[in-house]
Amino acid sequence: MVSLTPVTGCHNKGAPRADQAFTRQELQWRAQRLRRLTAPDGWLTLIGLDWLEPGPNSAGSAPRSVVLLPGAAPHAGDFILGPDQTVTFQAAPGAHITLAGRNVGRAQLRSDADGNPDILHAGRLEFYVIKRGARFAVRVKDPLSPTRTHFQGLSYFPIDPAYRVTATFTPFATPRKVEVPTMIGTTATMEAPGLVHFTLGGKPLTLTPLVETPGDTTFFFVFRDATSGKETYGGGRFLDTPAPKGSTLVLDFNRAYNPPCAFTHFATCPLPPEGNDLPVPVYAGEKAPHTTHG
Repeated sequence: MVSLTPVTGCHNKGAPRADQAFTRQELQWRAQRLRRLTAPDGWLTLIGLDWLEPGPNSAGSAPRSVVLLPGAAPHAGDFILGPDQTVTFQAAPGAHITLAGRNVGRAQLRSDADGNPDILHAGRLEFYVIKRGARFAVRVKDPLSPTRTHFQGLSYFPIDPAYRVTATFTPFATPRKVEVPTMIGTTATMEAPGLVHFTLGGKPLTLTPLVETPGDTTFFFVFRDATSGKETYGGGRFLDTPAPKGSTLVLDFNRAYNPPCAFTHFATCPLPPEGNDLPVPVYAGEKAPHTTHG
């Protein structure tokens, strides 16, 4: 049974007391975060991440399948990685693999490169192609994954208005390409629109925001701080803010959250880019999960 109740910590002694409206907004955000994480197709449902080699890659429930699909036919089909960097799925006869609600025979598949992959189904399983750099893999999800069904909730630092700060955004003349390391040892190229300057605990600090797609209206921060690997997940945490229309924006570290890799081995999370290791502790947002991965 998936828990939909956030787990919270005790209030830091001496921390500023949040007013009721602020607390209510933060609790609403936490509830939405929990619903997304524990959704039937959320990150907790991941049960497989299998990398494709050139040529045919077997898929099915047979133990030696490249793409393991528990409960499917022993040989459900093949993912064929072509020399032109296309991935085609060839279903085995009678395997009952569906795409968009229809049994699929042979189909060239869109990866998640544009955020809209073709999703195949085998019973309750769903699986699709992801692209990371020049490599392709198949990600498999099961809504009855033990990670989801045995989930124990999220743990947070106390809500603290001192960690909601107004920052100054300094844009680059033109957005820069930034090399972002990932948990799987690869490097992803993302766009950085500028720098964000702010003060926390009396210390002037800077973070580099990222945008995941050109024209994105959200700034995406990947950062570590002095709590990383102790109270919080060692790979860092994420924070999202609306892209500013002017020179100021608000960073609410009460809404810092764990990357998927904190919950599952089968994610490919970005790590903080150069300069995004804060030398101060950020006692706000999500703490490390009860069980961490990676």
